[in-house]
Amino acid sequence: MLAPDDTLRSELLALFARGVDQPLSDADFNALALRVFAYQFERNAAYAAYCRRRGATPATVVDWRGIPAVPTAAFKEIPLVAGDPAAARAVFRTSGTTRGPERRGAHYVLDLSLYRASLLPTFEAYVLPDGARLPMLSLIPSAADAPDSSLSWMVTALLEALGASGSECFATPGAGLDVGRLSRAVRGFEAAGQPIALLGTSLAFAHWLDELRAHGERFALPPGSRLMDTGGFKGHRREVPSEALRADYRDLLGIPETHVVNEYGMTELLSQYYDAALHDHTRGHARDARRKLGPPWLRAVVADPETLEPLPPGEVGILRHVDLANLDSVLAVQTEDLGREVEGGFLLLGRAAGAAPRGCSIAADLLIQAARAQASGP
Repeated sequence: MLAPDDTLRSELLALFARGVDQPLSDADFNALALRVFAYQFERNAAYAAYCRRRGATPATVVDWRGIPAVPTAAFKEIPLVAGDPAAARAVFRTSGTTRGPERRGAHYVLDLSLYRASLLPTFEAYVLPDGARLPMLSLIPSAADAPDSSLSWMVTALLEALGASGSECFATPGAGLDVGRLSRAVRGFEAAGQPIALLGTSLAFAHWLDELRAHGERFALPPGSRLMDTGGFKGHRREVPSEALRADYRDLLGIPETHVVNEYGMTELLSQYYDAALHDHTRGHARDARRKLGPPWLRAVVADPETLEPLPPGEVGILRHVDLANLDSVLAVQTEDLGREVEGGFLLLGRAAGAAPRGCSIAADLLIQAARAQASGP
């Protein structure tokens, strides 16, 4: 007989295995989210203390939108894990570009199978919706080279599970992107008429495109080639608008905008959102190609920056994510990213300027106080 935690874990894995196109009703999502909340309340003492200070417990919360969210800044202060941090199979750390490496946030992951089970069907739905199996060329270091990077773990899992022959990583943390080797590999696939999938951060792509432009080099990749970029330019002097990047992908690589998919994820989540562009193109839809879509087990709320209360559709606020794959940490994560709800998804509008929104600051302070009080005992 399965223990209660094994039963919940097994149900989540079965849900993820159904894929992205199988709907999950609001009632079913709510029931699962409340069970995950109760699971975390029981096992994550710091989070439970924070919830009590917010006046929210499994006995009082009846809607998933009312589950207390943890600000991303709190992952820099305390371990947020529903279990023993020492038992974590991986500890993924944020980049630390704004506050230095000593202030990097940490996401303790006890069960990587949940990450993998959520990742693969979502990527297939939004980056491989035509069922293509392509060589994947990554501008991101492998998990072996960057073991504390959730993005590197993600890309390595994708190459191993979904990449065709010739899939490879072309970057390392120390040496950076091997532009020459990457360009030679891409030229080989171009000559062979083999479509490819390029995966990388926006910053890495901008660097490669600069090199191509400087040397008067360009590609005309075979039809069916596609590109997934992720991340922005936080902590770097350079800013390249997404529209300009997509124009360069078209002009220098030969990849049309319909086949450019931006991924939106974060270290603190085990599920991701993607642009609707290729998903819609494959189905003949004509909607906002840059709206973000996610799997049924991941939901977003646009919240008021002051109160953290949900806003009506169409209003701009800060994004909160509720991810059922985050079983062993906290399922509700409050960001400082700006967004606006649209039909079927949301539009990502950048980050809140200046200091953290007041609601996030208050929540982070409350969590840290609760954790310290819980640690010190009665």
